Amino acid sequence: MDVNEIREYLPHRYPFLLVDRVLEITPGESIVALKNVTVNEPFFDGHFPGHPVMPGVLIVEAMAQAAGILGFKTMDKKPQDGSIYYFVGSDKLRFKRPVVPGDQLKLEASILSEKRGIWKFAVKATVDGDIVSSATILCADRKV
Repeated sequence: MDVNEIREYLPHRYPFLLVDRVLEITPGESIVALKNVTVNEPFFDGHFPGHPVMPGVLIVEAMAQAAGILGFKTMDKKPQDGSIYYFVGSDKLRFKRPVVPGDQLKLEASILSEKRGIWKFAVKATVDGDIVSSATILCADRKV
């Protein structure tokens, strides 16, 4: 999926759309996506001057957005259908190394379960094969 198709499945827009491309997706199972991290990202001006580091919460958000695409594709829904995916929790969240300008985040998510509109995903982000972050996250599918 290119960014135009991604925008059909995520309501996020600049500067908060954090998935640039989907490399692989198997609805009902898993997704592999990319986020290209550039020095032009607006958060680098203040995090941190002279030593730019991508905020951890945005890495988690990028993983959640990849999981959101997987959830929407699995349900065969889009935000324009009146559905939204809320990030509602995380467990076992870990950060292993900083993400800096020039890195390419590989975002992976797998569905662990779904019950009454609450989805559980195993997610991880890597750079050059090294784990940057991993977690179990929960997302809720709700009507808008």
